[in-house]
Amino acid sequence: MSYKKRRMKRERKTLRSMIDIYCRGKHESHQGLCYECKELLNYAEVRLDKCPFQEGKTTCANCKVHCYRPVMRERIRDVMRYAGPRMTYHNPLLAMLHFIDGFKKEPSCSKRKT
Repeated sequence: MSYKKRRMKRERKTLRSMIDIYCRGKHESHQGLCYECKELLNYAEVRLDKCPFQEGKTTCANCKVHCYRPVMRERIRDVMRYAGPRMTYHNPLLAMLHFIDGFKKEPSCSKRKT
């Protein structure tokens, strides 16, 4: 598996894990994600697929291209604020790798996908 595919697969896993932690903690959902969180996960995965940086991406919080709609961006921020500190307990490896990804610089993007 190429680095690109591994990197994006890990990004999806981190996203799913954070939304799962948020949903269990805030919505007390123990049978999978609630409708609201499923909707957010689906939206975030589509945005991840369309990310112009793909394998070179940093964390979305540090990105210069904001591809989330304002409402969805606020929702994902709430998830990250809640789940971020809890990731070190639930999935420490993903938390550490996500933290490291935050130091990456965005590569230049000559063509932006929408």
